[in-house]
Parts: sequence; structure tokens; C-alpha cells
Amino acid sequence: MKNENSKGISRRDFLRCSALGLTGLTILPSWISNGVRVAPSDRVVIGFVGLGQQGLSDFQSFASCPGVQVAACCDVDSIKRERFRRRVEAWQKSQEVAPRCDMYEFYEDMLDRKDIDVIEVATPDHWHALVAIHACQTGKDVYCQKPLAYTITEGLAVQRAVRDNNRVFQIGSQQRSSKEFQDAIALVRAGKIGHIDKIYARVGDPPKPLDLPEMPVPANLNFNQWLGPLNDPKVHYHPDLCPPVSLDPEENEKLWGAWRWYQETGNGFTADWGAHMFDIAQAAIGMDGSGPVEYIPKGYNGTEYATMKYANGIVMTEQPFQENNPGAQGIKFIGDKGWLKVSRGYIECSDPALLPKEEKKIGKGEYEVSSPHMQNFIDCVRSRQNPIAPVEVGCSTNTLCCLQNIARELGRPVKWDPATLSFNGDKEAENHRLYWYEYRNPYKLHYFS
Repeated sequence: MKNENSKGISRRDFLRCSALGLTGLTILPSWISNGVRVAPSDRVVIGFVGLGQQGLSDFQSFASCPGVQVAACCDVDSIKRERFRRRVEAWQKSQEVAPRCDMYEFYEDMLDRKDIDVIEVATPDHWHALVAIHACQTGKDVYCQKPLAYTITEGLAVQRAVRDNNRVFQIGSQQRSSKEFQDAIALVRAGKIGHIDKIYARVGDPPKPLDLPEMPVPANLNFNQWLGPLNDPKVHYHPDLCPPVSLDPEENEKLWGAWRWYQETGNGFTADWGAHMFDIAQAAIGMDGSGPVEYIPKGYNGTEYATMKYANGIVMTEQPFQENNPGAQGIKFIGDKGWLKVSRGYIECSDPALLPKEEKKIGKGEYEVSSPHMQNFIDCVRSRQNPIAPVEVGCSTNTLCCLQNIARELGRPVKWDPATLSFNGDKEAENHRLYWYEYRNPYKLHYFS
């Protein structure tokens, strides 16, 4: 299916790296966003891929960033495309911008657009790598929801594509842009609680085998395209995987897409929240771009919690960080001079005097008009600098999450060399689907051999 409003290219031509066409976006020469006048040269135009709950949330955050415009959207569900278009065009009218948001079923066709600067990826995880890589190849910067990918090799391929094509890339681990986590990272890095010995990081349960019954595919959903590269015959349609919505009156999703919770289509809370909490732990102890060297699954030889060991002796376990709230996601850093706990909207230290006394005052035009994580990305698109959570951050955290699940499924410890990106001869681990799997025809993973 082509663009429902304008010319596109065939998927075959795209995969052959054909020349890019040009489709214009009608917009006022200059306009005001959140009280800030924006020149055309500062405008950043976005195309969205994946229009479920996360895509809608990300749109609201980007819409609060001065100078951002939305030109197009893509989803395999025609009702979600129309819902997104309506919301975007209502926002454009409120900004005194000529309303227009072109709709696509196949993201490759949207990448034909020369007037789009950024691709926002909020698809299920198994599509992250291909969309991000193709966007980089066509000269787009990328904001990609976490986790970076479904497998280790996909994450590594995205990292290479970003750097080979000189693109700006932000992973959606937005806790990096939140004050309580920034304070926690700074305190740990400064040695305020001494040498770190242990980290408790509560993220939640790993994925389980797919147990949803197969149901008829609705006419508005291209489920074959939703499957994309997935090559597991056990994966079939169920509305929990692709939560339905309706229009007139609008009725939105009743749950988050359950593909996250099944090992055939996702990596469970291990990756869903691990991409947040493990990510902050990595940042605080200086392990961005690296990671643990050994993964021991829960239950192995009586191991109470899933355990990750770093070469420097730090041990991180997936266990409650608060004794009185064992289910809450968060982190506890334990050093030889004290401890520090942090979660969303909360930070506590064994020495309260170490915590900042006052909130940093933010001037007009900084963060009060936007989501800080999105604003940081947009600023970097303009400056061509690395954002706060670049692709290397997303890649190393994704690798950590995948390795924890590999060890769990194999039922034994797995050793990993972050320097050589290898299992040091462990063939069983190398052949695990979360390291690499053969894509369903005709899909191919670029930047991996």
C-alpha cells in the first residue's frame, strides 16, 4: 500500500537503495510553538513508525518541543493510522500550521520523503532494528523506543548503521534525562557512597512461552506485516498482541501490547524495565558500552536472584531494592561508605546530607515547554552532537538484557566478553535466538555478517 495522500516507492526499489524522491510538506514560513517563534531553518520534521500507545505518548512529548513538525505516520493498523492523523492535524491547527499528516502502511515508502529529518520508532521490538537501520541509510536521524532491539546482533547492527551513516540517535531510556536519576548517577560516580560492591536492580519477571489462542485477524490489520522478520511458526494473531482501537467514538487500547511478555515476541520485564533500571546502573558505574562478564540465572545451584558479575568485582542482582515494596522497579547501590536508592520520583541515601538541597531552576525556553529527553534529542539533531542516551548506550543495555534471558533459558551461567562481543566458544549460547536468528524471507539484517 502506498502513501494514502502522496507518491511512494515500491518496497523492492527501496531495498535496492533507489534514489530518494521528494514530497513537500505545506507549512507556514515561520510559526509560533509554545510561545517561541521558530524559523524554517530550525524546523525538525518527524515521521512516526508505530502508532500505538507508546507512539501517541511520544508524539505528545515531541509536540511540546519548539520547532518540531510531524509530516507522516506509519502503522500496520489502518484505524491507528487514522487516529494518529486526526490527533496530529488537530495539534497542527492549534499551532496555526496547515494540517497535513500523510499515512503509510509500509515504512519504507515513508523513507522516500526528503522533507523528513527524523524517524521515530515505536514498533514492537522485533521491528526496531530494520526500521532504524533503513532510516539511517536514507539519511534520517532516529529516536527509537527502548529496548534497542530484540536480539544482540540486531543491536550491534543498529549501532554500526548509526555510526557509518553519521546519524544522531537517541534511545528512549528517558530516565537518563530525569533529575533523580541524574543525581544518583553523579553521586555514585563521585564516590560519595564509596566503592560500589553490589547493586540491587528490580525490573520484574522474564518472558514466558506464548500461550494465547489463535484468533481471526481483523480486516484493518496487516498481521503479516506486523510479523515482519519474525520466523517462529508459533506466533499467531491474538488481540492482546495488537490491542484494538476504534473511532467515532474513539476507544483506545485497554492494555499495553502483550508481545512484550512472551519469549517468541519479546524479552519480558527483563528488557522492558531493564532498559531503564539496568541502564541507570550501567551509567552510574561507568559501564556504558560495556557490561557484565558473567550471567547466572535464578535458581542455578540455589542462586536466589538472577545475577550479573562485572570484571571489576561489582555484582548486580535482579531483586527488590526496597524491603517494604518488593514489586517496585528501582535500584539500590551499595558501597563501602553507604547506600543510595533511586526510582521514578524518588531518591534516598544513607547520608541525607549528600542529596541536593534545592531543585535546579530551569529558565524559560528550556524544559518547561517539552519532555527533557525529546528536547535533548531535538537539540542534538540541530547541533549534530551525541544526545544523552546515544546508540552505544542502547546497544550495551540491550545486550545485557538479552544475555540475562539467554542464561535463564539455557538454565546455566553464560560468560560474555564485552571487548570482543563474544561468548568465548560457547556454541550453545551463540546459537540462541536472542543472539541471532534467521529472518523470515524476504527480510535481511543489514550491517551484520
